[in-house]
Formats: sequence, C-alpha cells, structure tokens
Amino acid sequence: MTKPHYSYEDILALDFPPIIVYAVPVMVFLTLLEWFLRRREYKHELAKLADSGADPAIADKHKYDVKDGLAAAGVGIGNLLSTAAVKALTFGCILFFYNLTPLYVPVNWWSFLLCFLVVDFCRYWAHRVAHEQRFWWATHVTHHSSEQYNFSVSFRLSWTQHIKVIFFIPAALLGFDPFVFFICMQAGVLYQFWIHTEMIGKLWAPIEYIFVTPSHHRVHHATEEKYLDKNYGSTFIIWDRMFGSFKEEEETPNYGILKPVDSYNPVKLVFHEHIDLLKDLAEYRHPKAWWRILFHGPGLTLDKEKHYGFYRHKGDAGADAGAKKGTEAAREENSGNVLV
Repeated sequence: MTKPHYSYEDILALDFPPIIVYAVPVMVFLTLLEWFLRRREYKHELAKLADSGADPAIADKHKYDVKDGLAAAGVGIGNLLSTAAVKALTFGCILFFYNLTPLYVPVNWWSFLLCFLVVDFCRYWAHRVAHEQRFWWATHVTHHSSEQYNFSVSFRLSWTQHIKVIFFIPAALLGFDPFVFFICMQAGVLYQFWIHTEMIGKLWAPIEYIFVTPSHHRVHHATEEKYLDKNYGSTFIIWDRMFGSFKEEEETPNYGILKPVDSYNPVKLVFHEHIDLLKDLAEYRHPKAWWRILFHGPGLTLDKEKHYGFYRHKGDAGADAGAKKGTEAAREENSGNVLV
C-alpha cells in the first residue's frame, strides 16, 4: 500500500471527532454526582460521631473541598484553551515525523489497537520522566497539587504539558496514520478520568493485573514514602510491572505533594514550580548547576558554596584546593524523585 503524505491543511480537513469534548457533559455529571454522594457520606459520618460523642474532625476525610474542585475546573478550562492555542505546533510536530519515516501502518481496526498500545507505552515514559526530572515535573506538578482525590483532580492538567509531545514522536516514526494517532491520544486521556476517585475499590484481579485502576492510581498520588515514584501507567499497569515501578495499594493514602501550594488560584497552581525553578537557576549561575536543577530529580538539594564556590576562588590555590575538597564531600545530594 502506498503511504499517504499529509500537509497540515489535510490534517485539519480530516475533521477529527473531538472525543474529549463529547465526553465533557458526562464527566461533569459524574463529578457532580460524586460531590453529592461524598457530601451525603460526610453528613452521615458527622451524625454518627455526634451520637457517639467522638471528635467530629474524624469525619474530615469524607469532606469534599468545593473550592479545590472549582480550582481544578479553572485549571481544566485553561488547559483546553492552551491546547487550542498550540494545536498547530503539536499537530505539526507529529505530522513532520510521520512524513519523514518510510514506515506506514494502514488504517484498519487493529491499527487502532496497536497504536493505542504504543501511545500508552510512550505515555508511561513521559509520565515517569516528568517525575524524575524537574524541568518536566514543572509541567506535571499541577496534577498532583490537590490533597483530595476525586474526579475533579483529572481536570488538573498543566497549561504547559504540551511540550511533552516529543515523547510521542516514536509513534509517529512507526508510521501510524495521524488520524489514528490523535484518536488514540484522546482515548488515552479520557481513560484517566475514571481512575481519579476513592469511591471505586479494588476490582476483579485480572483487571487489576493488566489495567490501571483507581486503586493503582491512588498509590501514584500518595505522599507516603512507600508509595512515592510508583504506578506511572496511564491505561496499562503492565509497564509498571515490567519496569519495577509497581506498588499495590495497602491502605487509603494521603494525597498531594511534599511541598503544598496552599492556594486555589489556577494560575499559581500551574506556574508555582516554574517560578521556583527560575529562582533556583538565577541563584546558581553556572551551567553545571543549571543542568542538575533542570534534569535531576525534583527533590534535588545543592549547597551553593560547596558545589560551586570554587569558581569564585579560581586562581587562589589554597582556596581552590579547599573548595574542591568541599565539593567532593558534598556530592551526596538528594537527586531522587522525592515528590509525587
């Protein structure tokens, strides 16, 4: 079969079905239903505690933070707008590499299944790198900033996450038709909505073994040390089982990030880590430091004097030697991915 080549105008003319847009009313309905059920559950727990004379604060774990949900909605609307704004860039990137490769996978039913599997594999690594390198973490931390775990959290998608399109270039190079690729991308994003809830417990064992479930993803959003850096999968949990990042849910965890944002402002929720990142780059004015800050773990700590002070003392043999010794002693740094 002859491989079709597309221009950007051809892609726009294909009129992709906006699957996510079609699903928005259903997602909003389920989010409101969850809020109603959690609110009723909270009132029920308060009544039980009042009858028993126990501390009503115990029921707080059942309380639904409406302001948090509205903040998530604000972030979600901003994400839709940013997606539309950079549509030409993301489409153009995938289209360029699709036209570049001689490979081609014809459009049929099995190409959708195969493409979905490849895209999910790419998304696993995009997600994992976003936790292991601070530059990419800045594009993802918004999603983890809530200390609640409900459907509204799925709306917390950063306005800068579109640069992660580069992680999906391998799918384009394999020759999947752009129409197939973008349908699979939307389906993968849509799948992640239902796994953001505490109202669904563990499912049938074969499902839990193959697919990402609410139980698996609760672990991923947890702040407990044993749960950190686990369960990166988007649709299939098999990638985590294969690459050593799987963790079973043992109890209901606490959620959020290790350095809480303490804000309902969507702009701050999206850009607070970008701002902190720029501040650190301004403080450590050397390429070696910049590389560590950008591409080591989000929990990286650096001692400015011990690591880079010797550059200011260059030419002073005694000071230089002492600083180098200090540098060697200070190489134990927390470069791991300590944030969730």
